[in-house]
Amino acid sequence: MSLEDISEKIKQKLAYGPQFGAKIKFDFGDDGIVFVDATQNPPVLSHDDEDADTTLVTSIETFEAILAGTQDPNIAFMMGKLKIKGSMGYAMKLNAILED
Repeated sequence: MSLEDISEKIKQKLAYGPQFGAKIKFDFGDDGIVFVDATQNPPVLSHDDEDADTTLVTSIETFEAILAGTQDPNIAFMMGKLKIKGSMGYAMKLNAILED
């Protein structure tokens, strides 16, 4: 799955989820970054490395499994496959949106 495919999936999930109201960065290392400014409606996505309220650091493969529902984000976090920097509260809200 490409970075553009992941961006589109995130955009779809946020469109159907509740208002989020935070800036989130998905850091996929060498594969790139997806920055979501959900303080705006509709949320604005970019591939810029900007300051975020919460940053999720993971591989594209792990994130793809989370989106597909085959990887529980909580288990991925406990196993070290998913790292969270910043607000854990926003990460938990995001968890609920991405799992649906």
